[in-house]
Order: sequence, then C-alpha cells, then structure tokens
Amino acid sequence: MKLTIVSNYINHHQIPMANELYQKLGDDFAFIQTSPMEEDRVKMGWGSEVAYIPYLKLYYEEEQYCADLILQSDVVVFGGVEDESYIKPRLHAGKIVIRASERLYREGQWKSISPRGRKKKYEDHTQYADAPVYLLCHGAYVASDFEIVHAYPNKKFMWGYFPAVHTYEFNDLFFRKQHVDATGKEQVRILWAGRFLKLKHPEYAVKAARFLKSQGISFHLDMVGGGILEERLKRMTARYQLNQEVTFHGFQPPQSVREYMEEADIFLFTSNYLEGWGAVLNEAMNSACAVVAGHGIGAVPFLLKHGENGLVYKTGCFKEFRESVLRLCKDQKLRKQLGMNAYNTMIKEWNPKTAADRLCRFSEGLLKGEVTPERTGPLSIAPVIHPKEGYRYTHKGQCKQNNG
Repeated sequence: MKLTIVSNYINHHQIPMANELYQKLGDDFAFIQTSPMEEDRVKMGWGSEVAYIPYLKLYYEEEQYCADLILQSDVVVFGGVEDESYIKPRLHAGKIVIRASERLYREGQWKSISPRGRKKKYEDHTQYADAPVYLLCHGAYVASDFEIVHAYPNKKFMWGYFPAVHTYEFNDLFFRKQHVDATGKEQVRILWAGRFLKLKHPEYAVKAARFLKSQGISFHLDMVGGGILEERLKRMTARYQLNQEVTFHGFQPPQSVREYMEEADIFLFTSNYLEGWGAVLNEAMNSACAVVAGHGIGAVPFLLKHGENGLVYKTGCFKEFRESVLRLCKDQKLRKQLGMNAYNTMIKEWNPKTAADRLCRFSEGLLKGEVTPERTGPLSIAPVIHPKEGYRYTHKGQCKQNNG
C-alpha cells in the first residue's frame, strides 16, 4: 500500500507519527509539504529537523513528481492546505481521499449562513458525500461544523495531532516535580506555554497567580513563550507585585518546553474556541502534569475527562478557572492522580504509534471496500459535539453520535 500525506508543512507535532508510518511502509510512505514554514515558527525551532527527513517531498521543488504521487498513491491524507488544486485531480478520478481538517467555523457556526461560503463548502466537501472521501476530525467540534454542510455522512472520525510521547519511570518523574520555596515549604510549580496572543489568554495565568498569592499559596509560575501581549503581561506582573512568583522565559525550543513540563505540577491551557487542536495539551499530559483547560479548545473533549485525567472549566469563565487552579494547589494527591491518568491516556491510546497503526489498518480496509472504525480514540466515530455542549461532554460524556 502506498500512502501519502499532503500538508502545508511538516512540524514537530507531525513528525513522530510520520516516522512511524515510514517505519511501517518504507518507501511506500511520503509526506508532501506544499509551502515553506512561516518565519516565526522557524524562529521557535520548528523547522530544524526538515533537512534530515527521508520521506519528505517538497511540492514547490518537485512539482510534477509530487502531483503524480498524489494521483497514483493508493490512499492520500490531505489537510492543512487551503489550495484545493493539489487534491482536485484525485477527487475527480474517484480515488480514495482521507481529509484531515480543523474547524470550518472556528469563529462561530453562524458564519455558515454565508451563501458564498456554503457554495465553496459544497464544491470542496458536500458533493463528495457518496464518494470514497472520509474525514479525520482535528478537534472535537469539527464533526459538528461539517454536519451543518451535510458533508461526509457516517464518515467522520476522531483524530488530532500526535507529538512525540516519552516514557518515564513515575517515581523519577514525580521526584522532578518536587519543589520547595526559600522557607523549605512545598512549592507548587505552574506552567503556561505558548504564544502570547489574545486567543490564548495568557493573562489568565497572571491573574490566577495574583489570586493564589492572596490565598497564601506557595507557588511559582513559569511563562514560556512570547508575542504581542508580552509587555502587557510583564506590566501586569509588576503591577500585581508578582515579580518573585512569575518568571518569563521567552520562546524556547520544543525540547526545552518539554523539560519545563516535566518539572511542572500544573499546566494551564487557557485558549478559547480559536484553538483548533492544541498539541501542547498532548505534551503536558504526557509529562504527567495536572492540566486545567478550557472546554472550547479542540483537543480538550477528545483527550480530557473532567476529574479523571484533568480539570475542565467553561471557556470564558475565569472564576471557575482560578478555583480549579486553587483546588489543585491545595491537593497534592489529586495533582498526582490526574497527572498519572493523563500520562496513561497518551501512552495507551493517543500516541504516534497507535495513530500510525490505526491509519494503516483503516486505509487497508478502505482498499478492500470496508470502513472499520475503532471503538475509542483515534479513528473511532467522531461524536457530534456542538461547541456549547463541549463542557457537558467533558464532564458527563454526553453528546449525540455522528449519524450523518
């Protein structure tokens, strides 16, 4: 079986699964990159591995070769590319296509009323309802968006991003998470990591730090990243008299971010609905952090069950967020239990090897005319979760099934 993935560019969140596919399929696997990586992501250290990837093909350097490969492969996974011209010849030929997509209406499903938008969605998606075209949902609200345009009935599956998963000896890892303050008292280590953008609400972390200090909690907050809100956040920190409790580390390469996670007790994930997936959640869970995350983040309903492997607050509700953080700061046993369960979620199911194995099995089934979903996790049937239902889903697991 010849399997090809087509995306705008490859990054460290995609490479681990791609490596697993290459190990399984050898030269029958290729990853086609259609565009050079953006400069700001290169500065963050995202592109350092590209020169050494044997299966990576660059469309903008080998256009004809890549176009032929897209048409001739047995199965093509296509996603992250706005230009549909790359995949249209294959769609017109009626060959198997697996689309991988984040949300259509990240800014609100009310945007689906646009006549021009609906026409484009019909051309790209809805008209292939009866064709051998399937959808991998990069986030919990993707299936709901595609339901609106009546696309991929009974052919929408859970998916995501699969950054590298590390294995740890629990005692060693939790020893690294033990910290004390200057008085010898236990100190809770809290981490926020990402770009300082409005959609990611890094100010939640600083405001929570102010609240924790008022409650007499011994803690330290590490802010890893940078962006347009950086100076504002630093002014907030000074105004709240938190310079001893909060440290800004700037942008760090991916490996350094993982090291901060390995030493953190609590990880804060505060983005709003504009966060399509959020692979930083995978990494924090793999590092056995006790996560506090907003339900509107695409990855959260797929990866987290409230009270079992993390705490989920209603996106936009700062009070619930800060109370969840305070609860974890006061309960070491709960922090450890949530962290262990989060780690096991990554090790047992949401990891690159499992994803690669399931994608190959699923693709081989398609070649035989069979659609065989998994029971849980990656490549299971994607539940239809309206964004307003995500909070309830993470707390009770309630939603309607994807019935097309």
